[in-house]
Amino acid sequence: MFDDRIQAGQQLARALEKFRASNPLILALPRGGVLVGAEIARKLGCQLDVLFVKKLRAPDNPELALGAIGEDANAFVNRGIAQAVEADRVYIDHEIKERHGEIKQQSRAYRKVRPRVPPANRTVILVDDGLATGASMTAAVQAISLSRPQRIVVAVPVGSPEAFQTLRSMPEVADVVCLSTPEWFGGVGQFYQDFTQVSDEEVMEILKEFS
Repeated sequence: MFDDRIQAGQQLARALEKFRASNPLILALPRGGVLVGAEIARKLGCQLDVLFVKKLRAPDNPELALGAIGEDANAFVNRGIAQAVEADRVYIDHEIKERHGEIKQQSRAYRKVRPRVPPANRTVILVDDGLATGASMTAAVQAISLSRPQRIVVAVPVGSPEAFQTLRSMPEVADVVCLSTPEWFGGVGQFYQDFTQVSDEEVMEILKEFS
């Protein structure tokens, strides 16, 4: 159990100390991942940026991700989950369009305070506050791999064993650093004392610090 995302980021930073010499680029998934990523960037003395990814929400259960979409509109859909929750193509296409619209709006606001940092030929550490299904992080890996980083590392405080194994098996991923993979995993929030929703304003204040 973590107190909050800040404490989780501080603990995760210690586990990532081995990457300090490579001057990594921390790419955090908004919004909760930015608080975690900021602590890592402060500790390692490296750059922080964001990578826009939104989960595709299951019908009648917005907390369940049936996939995810990145800033470039490329979407990852877990067909098994989609079938289980009876999400048809019409629903999925609508969800993709809606969530990509949110990404474009968020990107316009964030990029005013933090221009994009090129990830090419860098060690990129993708950070979020946890892995449930792993859909968002899978989409993040697929999106950033197109920018030709030197290597991709996934770093999270906590994740489900299934998501952890999924990310480890991706050929694009050099390493997965996860502090805890509890067998019983109901959701990321259960492993935080304080899992308060993070606002865009909080994220932009952090990005200003690293601009």
